[in-house]
Amino acid sequence: MFVSSVILYLLIRKASLMKMPTPYVNLASFFIPFFVYVIFAFLNHVSVRTTFPHLLLIAALAFFCSYLGNIASLRSIENAPNPGYSLIISKSYVVLTTAFAVLFFNAPLSLKSSFAIALIVGFSVLIMIGRNTGKGRKSGLAWLLMALGAFFAWGFLSIGTKYAFSLGITVYERLMYLTLFVSAFIGLEIGIRPEKNKLPAFNGWMVLLGIGICSAAFNYFMMVALDTAPNIGYVNAVNASSISAVTIFSALLFGDEFSVRKMVGIAGVTLGLILLLV
Repeated sequence: MFVSSVILYLLIRKASLMKMPTPYVNLASFFIPFFVYVIFAFLNHVSVRTTFPHLLLIAALAFFCSYLGNIASLRSIENAPNPGYSLIISKSYVVLTTAFAVLFFNAPLSLKSSFAIALIVGFSVLIMIGRNTGKGRKSGLAWLLMALGAFFAWGFLSIGTKYAFSLGITVYERLMYLTLFVSAFIGLEIGIRPEKNKLPAFNGWMVLLGIGICSAAFNYFMMVALDTAPNIGYVNAVNASSISAVTIFSALLFGDEFSVRKMVGIAGVTLGLILLLV
C-alpha cells in the first residue's frame, strides 16, 4: 500500500503539472481499477454476487465518503491560505479511525503505537506546509469546513469499510462496486460540464493509465490491510506516512520545495513508522 501510494501520488503530481482536468484524473483513479478488479475476480474464480442491503451500504460509502470527500478536499486545498493547512486537517483522520476502532471494534492500541501515530501526524505538519502561493483568496471558514468534511468522509470511509467486512462483504465486492459507483458519479460530473474538461493528449492518456493501475493496487492492498489489521488506525497511519517518500521523490523528479523543515518532518514520520511496524 505504501509503495503504490507513493507512485500514485507522483503520477497525480505529473498530471497536475500537465494541467490535466481534475475530473479525468479522478475518473482514471476509479474506472480503470474497476476493470482490473473484474479481471482479477474472474481469474481467481471469485464470486461478486451481493445483496441489496450490501449494495446500498457500498453505494452510500461511495457517494458520501469517497466522492464527496474527494470534492471537499480539492475545494479546501484550492481556497485555503496554504494548501498544507487543508491537508493537515483532512489527513489527520487516522486519529478518528484509531479511536473509533478501540471504542467500537475492540481493537488493541498500545502506548508505543499511540506514540508512533502521534509522531506521524505531528511531523506530517512540517512536511505538508509549503510556501504560501497566495492562491487561496476565499479563505475565511469555507476551506476549514471543507477540510473537516474531508476528514470525516475519509475517516468514515475507512470505518465503514471495516464494518462492511464484519457483515460479510468481501474485499472484491467492496472494491468493484465502490469504484463502479464513484466512476458513475464522476462521469455524470464530466457530462454536466464538458466544456471545462477537454480530452488530454496521448501522453496524458498514458499518465492516466498509470494512475488507474496504481490506484487499483493501492486500494486493493489497503482493503486487505483494513480487513486483517488489529487496528484500522495502523493502516491509516502507514498510509499517511507515505507523504514523506512522496515529498522526497517530488523534489528529485519535479524540483518541488525541499527544505530543512521538511527534512525534519520526514525524519519524524519515518521514526513513527518504524515504531508502529516494529
